[in-house]
Amino acid sequence: MLFPKKVKFRKWQRGRKNPAKLARRAESRGIHVAFGSFGMKAQTHARIRSNQIEAVRRVLVRTIGKNGRVWVRVFPDRPWTKKADEVGMGKGKGNPEGFEFEVLPGRILFEIDGVPEEVARTAVIKGGKKLPLKVRFVAREHA
Repeated sequence: MLFPKKVKFRKWQRGRKNPAKLARRAESRGIHVAFGSFGMKAQTHARIRSNQIEAVRRVLVRTIGKNGRVWVRVFPDRPWTKKADEVGMGKGKGNPEGFEFEVLPGRILFEIDGVPEEVARTAVIKGGKKLPLKVRFVAREHA
């Protein structure tokens, strides 16, 4: 699973969770297919954990076979914490458990190349079921 070699701060603050404001926010970086021919684009806001990224990557690689290539366009660098089981409220924040990536609508998560469009579309649909957000299949815009 993916995780950073070193982090400046062990624990991060959560940030705001107002769904109305989150729905209006959109990604401004990483919104175009840059490396492959097809991509998986996020439609909603979510935080994706490193094990979910790895699960999607495995589904994509298995579906497209040996001729295809997969690019992972996100990296989980945000630590998430969890208090131990059966521990009462208070007494500080829990220990870091793993890393996640905050996804905004419009971000390209994965890219695929070297396979026909039908195979890529099937792979993106299968992989999207492993994520806690809605995704869309996109093709590269040829100018």
